[in-house]
Amino acid sequence: MSKSEMMTALEQIAREKNIPVDEILSMIEGAVVSSLRKHVGKNADIRASIDRESGVFSAVVAKKVVETVIDPELELTEADAQKIKKGAKIGDELIYPAPAADFARIAAQTAKQVLTQRVREVERDKLYEEFKPKEGEVVSGAVHRFVERSIIVDLGKTEGVLPPREQIRRERYNIGSNVRAVILRVDKSQRGPAVVLSRAADLFLQRLMEQEVPEIADKTVEIVRIVRDPGFRAKVIVKSNDPRVDAIGSCVGLRGSRIRSIMNEVAGERIDLIAYAEGVEEALAAALAPAKVASVQVMDPENRIAEVLVAEEQLALAIGKDGQNVRLAQKLTGWTLEVKAEPSRASAAVAADPSLAALEGVGPKTLETLAKAGITDAAKLAASTVEELKAAGIGEKTAAKIVANAKAAAQAGA
Repeated sequence: MSKSEMMTALEQIAREKNIPVDEILSMIEGAVVSSLRKHVGKNADIRASIDRESGVFSAVVAKKVVETVIDPELELTEADAQKIKKGAKIGDELIYPAPAADFARIAAQTAKQVLTQRVREVERDKLYEEFKPKEGEVVSGAVHRFVERSIIVDLGKTEGVLPPREQIRRERYNIGSNVRAVILRVDKSQRGPAVVLSRAADLFLQRLMEQEVPEIADKTVEIVRIVRDPGFRAKVIVKSNDPRVDAIGSCVGLRGSRIRSIMNEVAGERIDLIAYAEGVEEALAAALAPAKVASVQVMDPENRIAEVLVAEEQLALAIGKDGQNVRLAQKLTGWTLEVKAEPSRASAAVAADPSLAALEGVGPKTLETLAKAGITDAAKLAASTVEELKAAGIGEKTAAKIVANAKAAAQAGA
């Protein structure tokens, strides 16, 4: 290859890889100098250059002519200088060509190495610059390979890694499986940008909701906070910035189409949508959804501790399997919640007048119905009419029977 052909090739590479030609040539010159020092001396004054027009290489060694040589790599005697250049005298700087055989071989090798290295560096930098602004975006790729428990995802121009802690525990993948994940962060590394992906981050669920719910994308509905137990349950507080728009309804979609699509993407993860509330009690009660809360009492506002009462049949739902529901509610609100069962009206009625529950025909359900109607003792029941009990929701035959029994008990007591 002639020198002009070499320059043409360098210019083509420079255009393709977006690297200035002068930068490539300067790097080759520097690398040639470093290589020649191995042959001439590590402290030698070597100057290499490449003609920008013709591409001709040249390299020279510079030494000072002295009377007594102290550093032979930088100095030489007048007698030795005369052998290289007639008329050389003490104090002159003698410049002479580097060993031609060594230079030709080293220059060719160095040019190839520098080009290869620099192209890789530029490509790594370009990939980093391309992917760094994408932090927080959802990307798709195919499972390329597994490294221990991490999943390496082919993103096209580069690879992303899905570490174990960022995976949804219930999911399993095969080579070639499609994966959607959020770019958690992009770091620089020797092999190119290290793109760390996540499917377990709260941000991943947020991005999915932004993509699926137009009202969130256009800021009509706002996601206030998200907490997750990835693959199992999530709680999302949403707030409408338009009084005409229902925040939860927007997220759910027609017949649940939107929320179902999001849940399918996160391995069926149950998503509790919670309407934003200003008051502390309202916010704490809402956080325990889907359980219905009877009352909330702030016990220690400084340490953010509250007592939550729920109906006995709601207790298991409020706490959740292995405490999951209350744990997520606490994480969502930042409060410690002491969830307790509220005494039922039937229990209160029995405590007030045990004889009421002892009457024949008064079972737990009937006792609950009577308590709701305000009939909490046998005397009130005896004074009631069948029509009143029927209006409260008790069947006619049962109503007649328990009124009669209550009257009989009252007469026996009298």
